[in-house]
Amino acid sequence: MNKHEIYEKIISKKEFSQLIKEDVERAIKKFEKRDLNDEEKVKLVRELLRKVFAFGSEKLLNRKILDKKSPYEILKKHFSTRERLSYYKEVYSRLLADFDDKEISVIDFGAGINGLSYGFFNELNFKVNYAAVEAVGQFVELMNYYFKKENLNGKSIHESLFNLEKIKEIIKIQKKPRIIFLFKTLDSLEMLERNYSKKLVKEISLLAEKIVVSFATKSLGARKKFKVQRYWFENFLSKENFKILDDFESSDEHYIVFMSSE
Repeated sequence: MNKHEIYEKIISKKEFSQLIKEDVERAIKKFEKRDLNDEEKVKLVRELLRKVFAFGSEKLLNRKILDKKSPYEILKKHFSTRERLSYYKEVYSRLLADFDDKEISVIDFGAGINGLSYGFFNELNFKVNYAAVEAVGQFVELMNYYFKKENLNGKSIHESLFNLEKIKEIIKIQKKPRIIFLFKTLDSLEMLERNYSKKLVKEISLLAEKIVVSFATKSLGARKKFKVQRYWFENFLSKENFKILDDFESSDEHYIVFMSSE
């Protein structure tokens, strides 16, 4: 098979069918120099994409699940948001507490289905303009269906985080003050392109008042606690003179909150 045929074969499965083409091609490129037959290559690329995009339950790929289940029930079906479910109020309260403005723009990169947590903003009396950026098209549809159904001030955008110019445009059109979420996203970016996370953070840091990065503290498979070794990112923040505003753990997630020093 040629490159196009391999791409078409990969996206023939429902879970991959609405991924950004450039992201799939970036994953294919990771295996170009390896001595693999076409079927092996397709299998390995799909495995990598599953790690990067963490699809969760297949039911999440149909927006109509919202006609049967509450947002909180759906959040339980994705392991990333399931772990955070009992701690959303605590986390959001801590991240947004020092904003004095009546309105806050939250830009959530690599959101997955995190937009369905919007109700916690309301429970905490934060007035949030929420923009999710996600590469899994079905998750984008699910979140937008939710925002429309509940008449919420949110939107989800189908875009690759590797499209840096587009990402910066998305940030710039959001009202100030702005806070950027990168929940469990940097490790996924690094799987596709080493050191891209540093480039992304540097480019967007001047466009928001705060950036929040989080890392998992448990392995997805064994669900065992492990010592989070993110020295590469902490060293990067120190080298680039970012100002650390907060650093804490909640459940199985380690959060680092920072801003540009410029």
